[in-house]
Parts: sequence; structure tokens; C-alpha cells
Amino acid sequence: MQRFNHPFSIITKSVLIARDADILGPMGREGLASAFVSITTLDRKLARAMEPRASTPAKRLEAIRRLADAGCPVGVGFAPVIPGLNDHELEAVLEAAAKAGATTAMYVTLRLPLEIKDLFREWLADARPDRAARVMSLVRQTRGGRDYDPDWSQRMKGTGPVAELIGTRFKAAIKRYGLDAPRRPLDETRFRVPPDARPQMDLFDLPSATVA
Repeated sequence: MQRFNHPFSIITKSVLIARDADILGPMGREGLASAFVSITTLDRKLARAMEPRASTPAKRLEAIRRLADAGCPVGVGFAPVIPGLNDHELEAVLEAAAKAGATTAMYVTLRLPLEIKDLFREWLADARPDRAARVMSLVRQTRGGRDYDPDWSQRMKGTGPVAELIGTRFKAAIKRYGLDAPRRPLDETRFRVPPDARPQMDLFDLPSATVA
């Protein structure tokens, strides 16, 4: 991708992205790469319960710092926002990410499509039995009384007073911590197809199937 100026963006929750800072840095400075690091909480104990196989919060902040120092535009994703569980950390996460070098931010309210809702309920009842009912009540308040609203225009942020309050807090926080800078679009004009690449087959050029 670097060789052919192929623009790209990465969203991750792993510090392993920092291994490629020597590539992401130069490409980022040339407008060919950007990254987002997702940080759900700064609480090590909660992070271990929610995402036991992911990098710790401190490591994720380290990834932001290393990418920013290398020159790659990097943002922070506070995702998912779980009302009643980690939403109180919104400002703290954004502030820590800004101090590490993030220049932009985004958030996603918890989504529970299909079988995910059952998995989340099971996890919540086991990990946080004292607040499980409260959390699910708040989640439903962001989804029109349901566990999930698949409406395309609403599914990432939710609706209702709880969702609106999260959005208001987020807007105030990104302004306060300087995370509201316009995102620089990636430069798509410099990409060149590798000269030795085979031409892509057209779907409609496939030979007709023969029935034996």
C-alpha cells in the first residue's frame, strides 16, 4: 500500500498497530493514512472484564502517542458507550487521548443486533449483576424501548433523552480538549495500479455455467 500510494484508514483496539509506525507515520504526513484507536474505559478492571483479549487502556493510549509522534493523524473512538456502565468516563477518556496526541474523536452508542443482545445480557448478568437491570433499562431508552433499533439513521447514536445527553456531553468534550479539528480527507489522487497487476475480471465476463 505504501509502495503504490494506496490510501487507507485503520480502526483498532490493539497496541500492535504501533509496530507499523514507521509506515503509518510517513504515509500519514502525506495524507495517505489515518488511524482510530478505540478506548472503552480507563478502568483496568472493567477493561479486563469487557475486553479480556484486547490491549489494556494504557497500551491503547501508548498506541495513540506512538502514532501521533510518528506523524500519523490519529483519533480516539469512545465505543461503545454503555449507559450506566462506562458513559461516566466519556470526558476522561477523551481528555487522556487528547493528551496522548489524538486530534479527533468519535463515539458509538452500544448496539445489540441479533444474537449480540443475548450474549451481552449474559455477560452483564455475570460481570455486573448489581447494575444489569439498570444498564439494560438505559440501553432501551436509547433504542425506543427496545434492545436495538436497526434504523440506519439512528443505529450508531440512538435516540431519546439519554442518547441526546451523551451527544451533548461528547460535543462539549471534544471542543474542550481540542478533538474537534476537521478530519483531513485521504489523498486518493496519487494511487497507481501496480504495473504488473493482473486486470480485474469483470463479473459479467464470467463464462456461462455448464450443467453436466
